[in-house]
Amino acid sequence: MRVIGIDPGLRNLGWGVIDVDGVRMRHVGNGICHSDPKGTLAARLLALHTGLSAVVARFAPDTAAVEQTFVNKDAVATLKLGSARGIALLVPAQAGLEVGEYAPNAVKKAVVGVGKAAKEQVDHMVRMQLPGVQIEGPDAADALAIAICHAFHCQSARQLAIAGGGAR
Repeated sequence: MRVIGIDPGLRNLGWGVIDVDGVRMRHVGNGICHSDPKGTLAARLLALHTGLSAVVARFAPDTAAVEQTFVNKDAVATLKLGSARGIALLVPAQAGLEVGEYAPNAVKKAVVGVGKAAKEQVDHMVRMQLPGVQIEGPDAADALAIAICHAFHCQSARQLAIAGGGAR
């Protein structure tokens, strides 16, 4: 199974792709789609859509995961981030992919074991789980963590389905 994790951001939208075979995970690619902070909101969203669409076309994932956004004190910034998150949900949906959504603390708990882990801890554990990975930046590290989280959840769901089917 090939998983793409997406860390939404209006300036930097991180992405990470992993292959999952049972409990084994392998890094496939990661990077960041950028938008020009001086551009209009529409132009920035278009840049993110174009960039992420190219990533999905290039890596052909089987499933996707996106980090849920949190509400902060700046309503305008929250709305803009929500727009970027819309792109992060739209592009995989356009490709026919199921999209999982995870809260930041759920991602940290899945990857580090603690829901309040620091970014450095997340980065370290991503590197431990994907040996030899060259991470393009913090947004890409977060995206890889989201992909790992989704892989764990998919494995658990598959095991539950097998267990449920065997109990009949």
